[in-house]
Amino acid sequence: MTDIVLVTYDWVPETPRGHVRDIRARWALEEAGLPYRVETTPFRERGPEHLSHQPFGQTPWLVDGDLSIFESGAMLLHLAERSEILMPTGRKARAEVKEWLFAALNSIEAATQHWTLLKMMGRDEANPAWAFIESFANTRLGRLEPVLAEREWLAGGFSVADIMMADVLRLVDRLAGLETLPACKAYVARATARPAFRKAYADQMAHFVAAEKGGLGM
Repeated sequence: MTDIVLVTYDWVPETPRGHVRDIRARWALEEAGLPYRVETTPFRERGPEHLSHQPFGQTPWLVDGDLSIFESGAMLLHLAERSEILMPTGRKARAEVKEWLFAALNSIEAATQHWTLLKMMGRDEANPAWAFIESFANTRLGRLEPVLAEREWLAGGFSVADIMMADVLRLVDRLAGLETLPACKAYVARATARPAFRKAYADQMAHFVAAEKGGLGM
């Protein structure tokens, strides 16, 4: 069996380390025990080869044999189709995993992304847009809270839906956005306590620290 290749940046600034989205695929690969290796593409030079795999000039992308797949949601679905650990075989159960995977991307990440960006950049509370963005994010997170209060994982057992949702919420939690949402906060803690996440996180951090030491960030 050919190893899966996960492609990420050779270096990123310190702030996003630990949250670069290759961690979603790393986490899934570690959970499933699928063999893989990590390769890099330049952070500063995003040329034709990069754009042939990721047309928006982002990372990561996944190479599996003759397939090259970009977008973290598509990558997780592809890996889930290769492992019952990441998604069950039953038709109804698979549908539930898929709907929660897309909910993490479209209902939660889409609602919290501008909030997280403004929090990191320094919000302007006098700007009326901030009030709307904060309210919108809080409403979506508030809808998720009772769901997570009633279940350990989103769709029965742990799945790619939880990898995606926990990673989305992890950044919100880093910026103190879950302080009034104990079920969401506890869910993030459960997910990130898993050995596969710890391995994926440590590997990503080591990757970028090594790049820094090697002079790539200079």
